[in-house]
Amino acid sequence: MTARTELGGISDVVLQEQLHTALASRQACELVLVTRRQALETAQTDLRAQDEQRLSLEQGVNPLREKINELKLKAQAAALSQAQYVERLAEAHIVSEGDEAPFVDELKKGLRDSTLLGEITRLTAEIEALGAVNLAALDELATASERKGFLDMQSTDLAQAISTLEDAIRRIDRETREQLQETYNTVNKHFGTLFPQLFGGGEAKLLLTGEEILDAGIQIMAQPPGKKNATIHLLSGGEKALTAIALVFALFQLNPAPFCMLDEVDAPLDDSNTVRFCEMVKRMSLQTQFIFISHNKIAMEMAQQLIGVTMQEQGVSRVVEVDIQEALRLADIQQAA
Repeated sequence: MTARTELGGISDVVLQEQLHTALASRQACELVLVTRRQALETAQTDLRAQDEQRLSLEQGVNPLREKINELKLKAQAAALSQAQYVERLAEAHIVSEGDEAPFVDELKKGLRDSTLLGEITRLTAEIEALGAVNLAALDELATASERKGFLDMQSTDLAQAISTLEDAIRRIDRETREQLQETYNTVNKHFGTLFPQLFGGGEAKLLLTGEEILDAGIQIMAQPPGKKNATIHLLSGGEKALTAIALVFALFQLNPAPFCMLDEVDAPLDDSNTVRFCEMVKRMSLQTQFIFISHNKIAMEMAQQLIGVTMQEQGVSRVVEVDIQEALRLADIQQAA
């Protein structure tokens, strides 16, 4: 019943008025909210602008602070330099602090501060280039002088040693050149004599391939009888062998030895050349004992003693020695009997 009474007491008009009032109040509140939001955004924009301005000012202050510190350091350095200059002048008994009388003549009219500063900078650089005062300079000078004297002595000794070595080299070169020239002439002479004896004619000689005998090579020119060859390579095998034998015997006669061994040097020779070779060996055997290995019968006939190697049984070698003089004596005895 109470609810119905209250429901009956409610009027539509009153509700409509309350609704309009609430809506108006809501619109007013919304306007206020919009205004406050706009104010907030404006304040935030101003705040960001202020922050940017603050950062910009801080960035501009840092170089100024650094410049101030730099100027302070320069001022301190200038004060220190001034004090040092004053101290140096006082030590030199030139002037006292603040006394510029000795420099009046130097302070000519028309000089600019930039010119004086440039001159000061130059003089300062020269002073700094000199470095600090070395109190041990005299001791170092004495040590360096002693070291220089020692090195000068060594240099003199080395120069003398070089001069002595160069003189020795020149003397050795001269003596070697003379001995080599003498040896070359002697060998060439013997070679030119022995070659015709082995070939039964012809001529041969040694030619130097350069002007300086110490560095020159030697070329063999050999022309057997009846041939006009320009080089030794055009000779036959036997002719080359005879030419080599003539050259070896020419060298052997330069400084003869008591023994001479020949190993089948007569292998490429024919009978007539072998006969001439054997005759030369017989002539040279008057001063030198020859030991030669040969399969040539003509060469074995001139031997005074033969030593042969036989193989009567397969794989078994036996040395056979024959004394030619004893064999001839026995042959004469048999013939006489």
